[in-house]
Amino acid sequence: MFILKNAWISIKRNKGRNILIGIIILIIACACTITLAIKNTAGYLINSYKNAYEKEVTISFNRENMMKDFNPSQEEEKQKAKEKFDNISSYTISDVEKFADSDYIESYYYTYGVGLNGNSIEKAEIESNNDIPNGFGHGKENNMSSTDFTLTGYSSLDAMSEFISGTYTMSEITDNAWDIAFNGNYVFINEELAEYNDLKLNDKIKLEDEDGNIYEFEIIGIFKEKEEGNTNAMSMFSNSANTILTNASAVTNITTSNEDLRSTISPTFIIDSYDNVEKLQNEFYEKGLDENFVLQTNEEEATSGVSSIENINSFATTFLSLTLIIGGIVLFVINMINIRERKYEIGVLRTIGISKLKLTMQFVSELVIVSIVALILGACIGAVSSKGVSNALLESEINSSNERTEEIGKNFGGENMNGGMPDRGGDRGEMRGKGMPVVEAYDSIDAVVDIKVLLELLGIGLSLVLVSSVASMVSIQRFSPLTILKERS
Repeated sequence: MFILKNAWISIKRNKGRNILIGIIILIIACACTITLAIKNTAGYLINSYKNAYEKEVTISFNRENMMKDFNPSQEEEKQKAKEKFDNISSYTISDVEKFADSDYIESYYYTYGVGLNGNSIEKAEIESNNDIPNGFGHGKENNMSSTDFTLTGYSSLDAMSEFISGTYTMSEITDNAWDIAFNGNYVFINEELAEYNDLKLNDKIKLEDEDGNIYEFEIIGIFKEKEEGNTNAMSMFSNSANTILTNASAVTNITTSNEDLRSTISPTFIIDSYDNVEKLQNEFYEKGLDENFVLQTNEEEATSGVSSIENINSFATTFLSLTLIIGGIVLFVINMINIRERKYEIGVLRTIGISKLKLTMQFVSELVIVSIVALILGACIGAVSSKGVSNALLESEINSSNERTEEIGKNFGGENMNGGMPDRGGDRGEMRGKGMPVVEAYDSIDAVVDIKVLLELLGIGLSLVLVSSVASMVSIQRFSPLTILKERS
């Protein structure tokens, strides 16, 4: 109690010096609060971007492995390469389901394509551009170029990557399209094909396989393809003019009834961690995946979007470090000057029997009291300021997120992602895991300056006090009271 009483008396007696110390700590506290808030905001954005991308794994053809030790100058080598290519295993939905049965995989979706000919409609171009997609070939041939149309079935909304990326956009759609799209014989057709055959919504079309089996579908949507870079220069129609979109169940029913049909499967697996990709690949090989296929992830795409935000985080860290270093030096110098000015006071107190420990604790207590008051004021000022600063950083991301959400919603034919749009598994909600961060403005100060920030600020303040108090601790231990009083006299 004696120490605190003396410390409070000393603070009141030396108001000017303590106000100066308080102002410096106040400025440091404000800067640290805003900087920590910026770091919190940057961390929030980084997590939002990383969570916006699900950890996807796809199976791709390993051309490098296929062409290993291949010598094109030798006819025998060419023949071996051809046989190697022709002998690559075919895969089915059962294989995909077998691959997906893994502890490393959380979920999966796929596209399932099959080649069919027109029965009641004609293809919209003279030469078909419906080459096999990048997927697993299944059937007696590995391409669909001999058929009029490619019927592509999606297993879920997530599999409709062309609409999510904006390559395809719905131009017309029935009111209940997304209620029935993933069950039954319903299709979306290209607007060029619709115009070529004078088709409209709710019309029925008939397709047939090579054995003459006929399949009837109802049109529930008409889409168009983005023209930039997607149009075949040798054709008046877009590449997707003869691509008809449906659900995977419809394609499965067709391939089940006729196992000789040419088909292709392109699965995407959602994994728990990128660190498990190699283990998953080995597991796939054990389950029968051909060695000429390899797993690829979207890790690079998922991390590329956060580079600029990580730069902000790094800058905030650097600024915080510089603030603490400069602030610590300034406080240390002020304390050194303070000790020299109060040298006689130290001598008197030591002469009347005050121990070095108590004297040191008094000087440290003075600085702690001033620091706590300044830290509280600085935290309050910084908290009020940090909300505006953080929301300013979030503003562009919020606008980009909203615009992207609206754009994807329009691609699917809706005003927004919740307007009649089925979520994964048929539930309604927002599209997730496709590179769209869910970012919201801070509506309260405590959302920016939370208990974590306050604890960090308290730790920073106490650290500065201890560092700057070293001057008084060392000086008091070195001073001799008799020498001090003698010099004074």
